Amino acid sequence: MFSFLNRLVTWWNGQTVGTQIWTARYGVKVGEDEQGNLFYRSKDGKRRWVIYNGVAEASRVGADWHGWLHHTWDETPADRPLPHKTWEKPHIENLTGTAQAYVPAGSIRRTEPVERRDYEAWTPE
Repeated sequence: MFSFLNRLVTWWNGQTVGTQIWTARYGVKVGEDEQGNLFYRSKDGKRRWVIYNGVAEASRVGADWHGWLHHTWDETPADRPLPHKTWEKPHIENLTGTAQAYVPAGSIRRTEPVERRDYEAWTPE
């Protein structure tokens, strides 16, 4: 019961009941990315949307599917994959605010203290 109520009133925990009904009536599934996100278009081809696998976080959509969602190109990456350079890294979501976020040396978020030798505190005379 809680799961249904959660889906009824929140959008950040996956698709809502309204989105699920809309997708069932008007959506055509066109593909899925490596994270399990599902991509749909309307039957008339005017609208495109994504159903996230888990938390709705826009940075979880890779550049290839992002371009398709925003009508940059008409073919889906499933139909016509984008060429990738050898030096390109795989897409990862934005980790800001998570435990996996980048923490530079000297940050107060570091668990171990770092002794600074490149800085001398100023003291008034």
